Formats: sequence, C-alpha cells, structure tokens
Amino acid sequence: MLSEPLTLYKLMILYMLKQVKFPLTNSQISDFFLSKEYTTYFTLQQALSELTDAHLIQVETTQNSTLYEITREGEDTLGFFGKKISELIVQDMNEYLKENKVRMRDEVSTLADYYRSTNQDYTVRCEIREGRASLLKLEISVPDEKQAEQMCHQWQESSQVIYATILRELTQKEM
Repeated sequence: MLSEPLTLYKLMILYMLKQVKFPLTNSQISDFFLSKEYTTYFTLQQALSELTDAHLIQVETTQNSTLYEITREGEDTLGFFGKKISELIVQDMNEYLKENKVRMRDEVSTLADYYRSTNQDYTVRCEIREGRASLLKLEISVPDEKQAEQMCHQWQESSQVIYATILRELTQKEM
C-alpha cells in the first residue's frame, strides 16, 4: 500500500477509468469515492486535477457534466504502479463497477450541450455514443436559452426513440 494517500487516489481513478471502456463523469467517480468514504470531495477534485495536468487522463466538459478518460500515458503509469493498490481496494472497485457499469455506461452514452451562436440564437448539440464511437450527432438551432436547456434535458429521455426513428426513416425508403 502507498504511504501517500493522494497518490493512491490517483491510481484508483486510473484503475476505474481503465476498467470501463467508456468515459466516466465527475459525479460517477465522486459517487464511488464518497459513498465508500475513501476521501473528501475536495481531495478527489485535487487528484483529478493533478491527473489532468500530468496528461494521465483527458477531460471533456459539456454543459451538463465533465467526462474523464484514461490516456495512453495513464495506462502506462497504471501498468507500472497499479500493483500498489491493495487487493481489498481493487475488490471494492471491481464490485462497485460490476454493480453499476450498465447504469454508468448509459449515463454517458447520451450527451447534450448548448452554446450561444454568432447570430445570437443557441445551438443545441446532441450525441449518442457507444463506447468512444459516436453513433449520432445532431446540431439544432433554437431561438432562446430556455428552449436549449429544455432540449438538452429532453434528449436524455428521448434519444433512443429519436435515433430509432431516424434509422427507420433513412433505411425504409427505396431509391
């Protein structure tokens, strides 16, 4: 086991990101660490920040969340130092991931974000991902921020129906 707790938390984060083949949100990572009482929220955020600064993880920020993925350098680092994580902690992480992996994957597979465009309306970006691959990306222009926020929220609930409808409409028509 490591004598430096922050180093252990960093290795644990790298381990979790390596075990799942999709990005994890800040809240998903925090949920594990805080529910198991490994550390405080602020210490966890420090560990995430230092991992990002060292290019061991990469960050993608959207309106709704921050997504983290392990980089090649992070995988190498975990390969060198991963054995320093105790077996009990590894078992704890594996159990947590086994119980929550489907929910966690589903949470990061539908993304929605918006921004103010140059002509003063809002552009809503919606995406469905499978792992790291994008299955569908939509950009829709809307007149106001309230509508953009509503569309982002609704995307989480309607994305699968919209995706199925688009596929059906584009593949059923004969040329």
